Amino acid sequence: MNASGRIALGMSGGVDSAVSAALLMRAGYEVVGVTCRFRDNAATERAAADAAAVCSQLGIRHEAPGCVGEFERCVVEPFVSSYAAGLTPSPCVGCNARCKMPALVRVAGELGCDRIATGHYARIARLSDSGRFVVKRALDARKDQSYMLSLLSQEQLARLVLPLGAMTKAEVRVIAADLGLVVAEKAESQDNCFIEGDYRPFLRARGVEDAPGDIVDRMGNVLGCHEGLANYTVGQRKGIGVAGPEPYYVVEKRVETRELVVGFADETLIGSVVVGGMNWQAFESLGESYGAMVKLRYRSRPCACIIEPEDDQRVSLALRSPQPTTAPGQYAVLYDGDTVLGGGMIEEVMHA
Repeated sequence: MNASGRIALGMSGGVDSAVSAALLMRAGYEVVGVTCRFRDNAATERAAADAAAVCSQLGIRHEAPGCVGEFERCVVEPFVSSYAAGLTPSPCVGCNARCKMPALVRVAGELGCDRIATGHYARIARLSDSGRFVVKRALDARKDQSYMLSLLSQEQLARLVLPLGAMTKAEVRVIAADLGLVVAEKAESQDNCFIEGDYRPFLRARGVEDAPGDIVDRMGNVLGCHEGLANYTVGQRKGIGVAGPEPYYVVEKRVETRELVVGFADETLIGSVVVGGMNWQAFESLGESYGAMVKLRYRSRPCACIIEPEDDQRVSLALRSPQPTTAPGQYAVLYDGDTVLGGGMIEEVMHA
């Protein structure tokens, strides 16, 4: 990674973005650390202070612009409305493409930066045949965050630099320690940056009502009563409140009838999903069937599938083998080897 010019680095106050700053400086960039303030809370202030301390150590400029309105509009409001509609949202994937990257690009322009960078564990490549930019898996499979970047646009990818894509977390820690960075031993940040602990009080405070309804099996037999669909997640096993000869799992949430559908383990397996809002990275659109691998959740194992295009932004995925259920509102990310083909939101799941 040898380059020059001014680059805006998104800094969360953690060790990954701190080491990214040092690596970019070694590569010849003039680095500006940018900590977008997406929330008005103590955690945001601590993150900004830690990032500022790192920048001071490295002798680079640090900016901390306020972005609360953007975050509320692009992340929090869709999260709340998705739960109210019976979905199980995955806010971080959408946040990267629709809030964090646009905010970083905007600030970069104001600062006169040609490029942007983050501390994600993934790689950016340009396809030789089409010239399109794609995300590729990190070399460290345990830290790979390519799934989280699957919605990034060509314009965003063209400007993005990812210094950690070929590194392990252990190597990053060593560099941080060698440089004496104040965040060298800082713990990993939590996944959801705007909810601490239980998400249900947050939803209630935002007006999502806990309307009661029936707990039913897949045949429609009433097994019990729930206190609100937003309290449950598809695939959940514990805390459902009904007993059977074997554990029940949440299979489906029916908003129209307020029914929580449960089933035994073998009833949770799915054979296909419908995905909408597809963002294609490897090609402009898909006009015919295509064999690929798919991750149905961030932490799930990839499985083989056949992509059947319905239109430019909607596909159905026939899974080669039954998979543990996922929930509408999660993201399906498609891969060909290490290359992200694209990603979109799961709209429907069909049981095996």
